[in-house]
Amino acid sequence: MADRLAERSAMRRHRTWRTALVVVLVLALAGGAGWVVGWSDLLALDAAEVSVSGEGTTVDADEVREVVVAGAGTPLARVDTGAMAARIGALNGVKDVRVVRSWPHGIDVVLTARVPVAAVPDGDAYVVVDDEGVVVGSRTSPPRKLPVVSVPLEDSSAGPLRAALAVVGVLPPGLSRQVETVTARTQDDVETVLRDGVTVRWGGEERLDLKVDVVRTLRSVADGATVIDVSSPELPVTR
Repeated sequence: MADRLAERSAMRRHRTWRTALVVVLVLALAGGAGWVVGWSDLLALDAAEVSVSGEGTTVDADEVREVVVAGAGTPLARVDTGAMAARIGALNGVKDVRVVRSWPHGIDVVLTARVPVAAVPDGDAYVVVDDEGVVVGSRTSPPRKLPVVSVPLEDSSAGPLRAALAVVGVLPPGLSRQVETVTARTQDDVETVLRDGVTVRWGGEERLDLKVDVVRTLRSVADGATVIDVSSPELPVTR
């Protein structure tokens, strides 16, 4: 009986030591893995592994890359992608941004760039804006492919500029390319002058899809019209 008790005690001690050894090894491996991921250079951000896409014509991809490359050498797990996205989002022309780790050494930046839709006179220059009225650049002369919106550059959340941009933004490509100038004395009095001299009076920004359909129809059936008034799309007027 004494021998049997001694054997059982020895087995318990053996299991205890074995369990302790396993725990130590697991902790050591976890600690080593944590060090490799979070502190060593083995999984650090490499400037050559930075990719930028979606910059369009309004975002300087090199500026975006500079923001990311500033973190080169930092272990990828410790790169603050949220702060990085905030800095990139503040750059000119950026509407939205997504910053994603690309293991083991890269960062992928996916941009949504603001798209220029019109040029607004501003003193001796022309300010290029997107459909929300956000400034994305400036020119000394009006851009050839963009309509000129002759409306005071103001807060785009209200007023004539918002209404004018709403009209410009809803136009299909075929009609949009024909627009030369846009004016709006008030938010309910938007007019466009097409490159062939035809004036389109849109009124306000209500029911724009219907108004566009009416304008396209009248353009095809009233060739001699110099004025198309769709401010009341159910009762359009031409002359």
